[in-house]
Amino acid sequence: QYEHCLSLSLSFLSICKTLTTRFGLLNRRNWIMSRYDSRTGDSTSYRDRRSDSGFGGASAYGSSASKRESSSVGDESPKKPDLDGLTPFEKNFYVESPSVAAMTEAEVEEYRKKREITVEGRDIPKPVKSFRDVGFPDYVLEEVKKAGFTEPTPIQSQGWPMALKGRDLIGIAETGSGKTLSYLLPAIVHVNAQPILAPGDGPIVLVLAPTRELAVQIQQEASKFGSSSKIKSTCIYGGVPKGPQVRDLQKGVEIVIATPGRLIDMMESNNTNLRRVTYLVLDEADRMLDMGFDPQIRKIVSHIRPDRQTLYWSATWPKEVEQLSKKFLYNPYKVIIGSSDLKANRAIRQIVDVISESQKYNKLVKLLEDIMDGSRILVFLDTKKGCDQITRQLRMDGWPALSIHGDKSQAERDWVLSEFRSGKSPIMTATDVAARGLDVKDVKYVINYDFPGSLEDYVHRIGRTGRAGAKGTAYSFFTAANARFAKELISILEEAGQKVSHELASMGRSTAPPPPGLGGFRDRGSRRAWS
Repeated sequence: QYEHCLSLSLSFLSICKTLTTRFGLLNRRNWIMSRYDSRTGDSTSYRDRRSDSGFGGASAYGSSASKRESSSVGDESPKKPDLDGLTPFEKNFYVESPSVAAMTEAEVEEYRKKREITVEGRDIPKPVKSFRDVGFPDYVLEEVKKAGFTEPTPIQSQGWPMALKGRDLIGIAETGSGKTLSYLLPAIVHVNAQPILAPGDGPIVLVLAPTRELAVQIQQEASKFGSSSKIKSTCIYGGVPKGPQVRDLQKGVEIVIATPGRLIDMMESNNTNLRRVTYLVLDEADRMLDMGFDPQIRKIVSHIRPDRQTLYWSATWPKEVEQLSKKFLYNPYKVIIGSSDLKANRAIRQIVDVISESQKYNKLVKLLEDIMDGSRILVFLDTKKGCDQITRQLRMDGWPALSIHGDKSQAERDWVLSEFRSGKSPIMTATDVAARGLDVKDVKYVINYDFPGSLEDYVHRIGRTGRAGAKGTAYSFFTAANARFAKELISILEEAGQKVSHELASMGRSTAPPPPGLGGFRDRGSRRAWS
């Protein structure tokens, strides 16, 4: 009889709890929707963003879009999130300092012209000249001071006020310009203003990156600058066991840096969700499109609340990148450092040698003999096989070389990068997996053993040197098979104030396409050079 009474009591308490929870959620939902109903004229409100099909609103959550994305990525798709009941959040944290407010329009224009800053959008904030002007909390400024920075870079000077205002942002700047901190420091401020994560919550900040190497580097910066405010971050990428990544997600992290494929895998296995994401970053957006991540990006973004803040970073601005931005961004600011046209960092000395395929290896060895002084040298090749073969030949000839490419395990890639960073192995051969976002200090020379398949990749490859105000030199071996790039390459060289050799100029004047069959010339010549 006692057990029967106890069972009835527990059942009654369970029913009461269920009714209370449902009633509470209903009241909360009504309060939220009434708040948004009163803000229908606000262009940043949740209701307006969701109804604007042109900017990641209804189209991102509609059934037809869902079917398209599901069919292009895989048969299974994470369950669509229910946005009803999500709590409103704050995203505008910018307070203009007196010194910035005192700047006249003429002074603002002069400063932007001096630092080659071009802006687009409405209600654009003035640029900041010092870290104190940004209004970052003391704990953020302390980390900046520890890192040894003296003043904001051009992209930070204009990008920080824009990001802190909570608006969507397009940032276009060359590699090594400080883009990572341009979105990470505002992200830390954003996280600290949101409610603390509850059990089962996903991240507040999501950063998508094209490669494992770039994702790891972003996470290192996030850990460094977020440590003082106890912000946890993790890196989600393929090629390594899932266990440690799953444990991080289950414990709860405010910032997730991820490559698209592994993140979708984690979502489909219910190891994380994107319901709490209110700050989304797409880093190296152009590279992600080059690598075919368009369907995965669309799929991921469709699971994030549409009133999020989105920051879209790219070093180039091709039409594909622009079209993708129109689907995900709402009324964005746009800041361009320099020109949106393709151009190289002026701190890099560029030398292009027109040679035959069979001369490459001997030219490489002679070049290494001239420049080898213990400095880090990065050698780019087109293929994984080429990387391994050239590395093997260099080591047989007594050169301290290692290689990195997509077929290497993550542990081996990490070890190679560690050896290269420390200077134990100052020569590293690589495919384009290392071209974007790879931030290794003191890379003095970049050598394009194989000229890349696009001028965008050329700019990013040579951008591994001359970073953070340092000087660097880039050598490129240019063959008849690369003739179609001659005119554009000459334009890039001339824009950067570099000398153009007579051989390259002559090749640029020729409008004839490369003779058929030259595509296979590289392999035949390379085998002779390696034998």
